[in-house]
Amino acid sequence: MSSDIVFIIGFNYDSNCFLINGNTLVDTGAGQNKDYLFSKLKENGVNPEDIELIVNTHCHFDHIGGNYLFPDAKVAVHKFDAISMKNKDTLGTGGNAFLIGDGDNSRVDIELEDGDEIGDFVVIHTPGHTKGGICLWDGENLISGDTIFAGGGVGRMDIGGDYQDMKSSVERLLELDVKNIYPGHGPTVENNGKDHIRLSYSYL
Repeated sequence: MSSDIVFIIGFNYDSNCFLINGNTLVDTGAGQNKDYLFSKLKENGVNPEDIELIVNTHCHFDHIGGNYLFPDAKVAVHKFDAISMKNKDTLGTGGNAFLIGDGDNSRVDIELEDGDEIGDFVVIHTPGHTKGGICLWDGENLISGDTIFAGGGVGRMDIGGDYQDMKSSVERLLELDVKNIYPGHGPTVENNGKDHIRLSYSYL
């Protein structure tokens, strides 16, 4: 199944953001470029107040920092990374996302687990970059967070990560017939996603 995914490239310290299911935003950036993010949403026919769900691929500041910009949306993150967010753990988040947004970036409404469904997507728990890192998979498209990137490469493992976890996670992704990859940073991959996963695995 092919889903409609709107790619919003990261600006400055922001992660990439992805609009799925019409009203769900995957990651929100670092929270310091509100006008840019809101303008990109509006360019795609979505008002910021129409966002009903935020899915954070993991708990690092450059992915959760903009959560406070959507006070009416529910925030979903894997249960392991929810711990860092709720505790306002600055080390676990790789920076302090809690100095902005009046603490709203510590809010978690839904604790995700492997196999949960979000619209057309299934949650795949892919620890390695963080304990609660996830990817979203719809049978063709992989929203990969900071697990893997275009051109090979994996997320750093020195801020709440683990090498063995990362290796196991990428091995698991190799089992999928991935066509397109939508990573947390950098360009997307079209048509030969599995080749990029193999390349990422070769670096481990």
